[in-house]
Amino acid sequence: MATMTLAKALNAGLRRALEADPKVLLAGEDIGKLGGVFRITEHLQRDFGPDRVIDSPLAESGILGTAVGLAMRGYRPVVEIQFDGFVYPAYDQIISQVSRLYFRTHGHLKMPIVIRIPYGGGIGAIEHHSESPEAYFAHTPGLKVVTCSNPLDAYWMMQQAIASNNPIVFFEPKRRYHEKGEVDTEIEPMPLFQARVVKPGDDLTLITYGPMVRTCVEAALAAGEEGRNIEVIDLRSLAPLDMPTVIESVTKTGRAIVVHEAAMTLGMGSEIAARLQQACFYSLEAPVLRVTGYDIPYPPSRVESAYLPDLDRVLDAVDRSMAY
Repeated sequence: MATMTLAKALNAGLRRALEADPKVLLAGEDIGKLGGVFRITEHLQRDFGPDRVIDSPLAESGILGTAVGLAMRGYRPVVEIQFDGFVYPAYDQIISQVSRLYFRTHGHLKMPIVIRIPYGGGIGAIEHHSESPEAYFAHTPGLKVVTCSNPLDAYWMMQQAIASNNPIVFFEPKRRYHEKGEVDTEIEPMPLFQARVVKPGDDLTLITYGPMVRTCVEAALAAGEEGRNIEVIDLRSLAPLDMPTVIESVTKTGRAIVVHEAAMTLGMGSEIAARLQQACFYSLEAPVLRVTGYDIPYPPSRVESAYLPDLDRVLDAVDRSMAY
C-alpha cells in the first residue's frame, strides 16, 4: 500500500505495463525528455529508452496514424493527446480507422491502442485546454471509453486498458492529477468496465464519473447533514456503460441525478437518463435530472467556475428531485 497522487499512479501504471510487455510503446508530444506537460510520463524515457517512450512531432493525426501501423505489427501503442481540445486533428484517424479495423478485417487485425486524453476544466487554462469530448467517442461503435477518478483506479485501469485488445480512449481528469489516495499494487483490481458504488445510500442516486466524483461525494456528505442518505456511483466506464449497477441503485432509491462537466445536449447524461426511464419506469419517484456544463463553448478561465457543476448546483438538483 502506498500513498500517491493520481498523476503518480498513472505513471506507476505505465511503468508496470512497460516492464511487463516489451511490445508496449508510449508516444506523444513532449512525453519523453520533459515527461509530459503534467509529468505523467516523467523518467520513463530515461529508464526505457527513446525507442519505447517516443517524443513525437506536433501532429496528432500522425501520432494516431503511426499507432495504427504499430498495432497492425503487434505492438501496443499508448499515445498521449496533450490536451483534450487537441484531439480533433486526430479525430478522423480514431473514428475512421482505429474504431473500425477490427470489424473491417473480420477480426484479423486487432487495435490494442490506448489513447490518453487529459480532460475537463477547473485549472484556469486558455481555450482548447479544458474540454470534455467524451461523448463523441462513447457514441462511436468499436471504441471503449474509460475514465478514472482516483489514484487506485488510475494505477490499475491504465494497466488493464493497455492489456486489452480493444482500442480504448482513456480520459484523465486533469484537475484531479495532484489529489492523493491509497494505492494497493497487490490487490485483484475491479473489472475495467464495471461501475463502483463510492458511497451507499437509500434516498437518491448521484451518477457521475471522472472529475465530478469528488464533487458528488462532497454533495452527498453535505446532504447527509440534512438527513438525506445519497448513493454515489462512479461509472468508470462510459462505453460500455455498466447499467446493471446503475439500475440496481436507482431501483432502490427511486431518484437519479446524472452529473458531468460536458454540455447537456446529447451528453452522457442523455443516454443514461433514457436507459433509466426504460428500465426503472415503475421505480422512479421523480424525473431523472442532469447537472452539467452549459450548451456553450467552454468559457474563459475567469468565469469557468460559473460553468462547471459545483456543490451548490448538485444540491439544488437534489432538492428538486426530493420535492417530487
